[in-house]
Amino acid sequence: MQFYLNGFQPGDPEKSSSHTPAQTPELPEEVDVLVVGSGPAGTVLAAQLAEFPDITTRVIERRAGPLELGHADGVACRTVEMFGAFGLAERLTRHRSLAPGAWTTSAIQSASGGSVLLIPREGGYMVRLYVDLGDLDPNDSGARSRFTSDMIIEAAQRIFHPYSLEVKDIAWWSVYEVGQRIADRFDDVAEAERGTRSPHVFIAGDACHTHSAKAGQGMNVSMQDGFNLGWKLAAVLQGRSPSTLLDTYAQERQAIAQELIDFDLTWSEAMAAKPADPNDPEAGGMSAAERQEIFTAGGRFTAGFATDYPPNLITGDDAHEHLATGFPIGERFHSAPTIRLADAKPLEIGHQAQADGRWRLYAFADDADPASTDSAIRRLCDFLAESPESPVRRYTPAGADPDAVFDVRAIFQQGHRELSVDAMPQFLLPRKGRFGLIDYEKMFCADLRTGPDIFDVRGIDRSAGALVIVRPDQYVAQVLPLDAHAELVDFFSGIMVPSA
Repeated sequence: MQFYLNGFQPGDPEKSSSHTPAQTPELPEEVDVLVVGSGPAGTVLAAQLAEFPDITTRVIERRAGPLELGHADGVACRTVEMFGAFGLAERLTRHRSLAPGAWTTSAIQSASGGSVLLIPREGGYMVRLYVDLGDLDPNDSGARSRFTSDMIIEAAQRIFHPYSLEVKDIAWWSVYEVGQRIADRFDDVAEAERGTRSPHVFIAGDACHTHSAKAGQGMNVSMQDGFNLGWKLAAVLQGRSPSTLLDTYAQERQAIAQELIDFDLTWSEAMAAKPADPNDPEAGGMSAAERQEIFTAGGRFTAGFATDYPPNLITGDDAHEHLATGFPIGERFHSAPTIRLADAKPLEIGHQAQADGRWRLYAFADDADPASTDSAIRRLCDFLAESPESPVRRYTPAGADPDAVFDVRAIFQQGHRELSVDAMPQFLLPRKGRFGLIDYEKMFCADLRTGPDIFDVRGIDRSAGALVIVRPDQYVAQVLPLDAHAELVDFFSGIMVPSA
């Protein structure tokens, strides 16, 4: 992260005034965005909108203060990636569980029925247990309220038998009924009205999808809802994108929620199934191997890596996906090691992106010398810098930094010792801020020290190179040839509004 572009400011450089919104007892008469509820979805939505101080955002919450005890604590891999864009991942991973021996994430099935899902917590001395309490009488509306913490412990001890379980302390407990529900729609526009007006009300998180907690997906999927919606609201409210962009929220996230419901139903049934008796196969039930196979098959989903947005306004087709097979269109951008050209620092290219609402253009160079006028990447840089049709020129507001809307980064095949920074396209050395300081963090080289480099790992066509367009929420929007200037123009023409 770069600091002090516009001069030194005392205090924590990672915190700016735009990131420290004031708490106010009363709402203003008008706001641009009103966030109702500060759960996972609402908090991420508000955090994204806080990046834009010109957008008036307020959060209202029925509770008087923050939760002292979290109701969800299983953080998926994709969520950690997103946290990295908000500057939170390092602190989170530093406090990860120190318990992958005795305490490892496990599904425990007793011989007599009943199951426990065991998830280690941070610090190495605390663990969360999801305990199967059996079926409830559907005619007894008060059955759930009669459970006590002692009854939960007793059920867990029966399931652990013949092993023992001793509970020293309980930080938090609750009883929930397994059920899967999804809202009919995620915004206030009925399908018959779609295209005739823009949505103004959106629901996210538990407001539109509920399910069991056993797969650890509620918080994680909810936060991805907020991330998906936040940058779109900002783009429309700032006049950078047409209001039709907002339709893509429901299009994309409702399908993901349905996938979540389907997976959760399968996993909940697997956890509730009685153990199969190898001596009595006719009795039914599920073997431990079958249960493990179901969980393993769903591992990519529970990690948050199964999201694959279909073609729409902001996600293209796969006509050129063969140029970068390791960056599937519609999936999240896969990172890989690189070397920053300016200072030879090893960096994960995908971890440099911030949750700032900018589009990313990752230009993977062809095999020509990038200093030569014959190279496709130099011609791309010249087009982006000079052509009146360039998306960078058309959509960047006058007086703004040249990378205010598009963060263009080049990745070269050569090692960092083979290239001179001064010989690279000047477009990749933008001058920014009130002092016109040069940003040296736009150029990267393949890491040739050990093993396959990023071009091999991510399936980049070494001869032709590739341009990978990534949305502000870190999902691959399109893959194009480096010389597909017209297609690049066409892609953004339906997404963005020319600057005044």
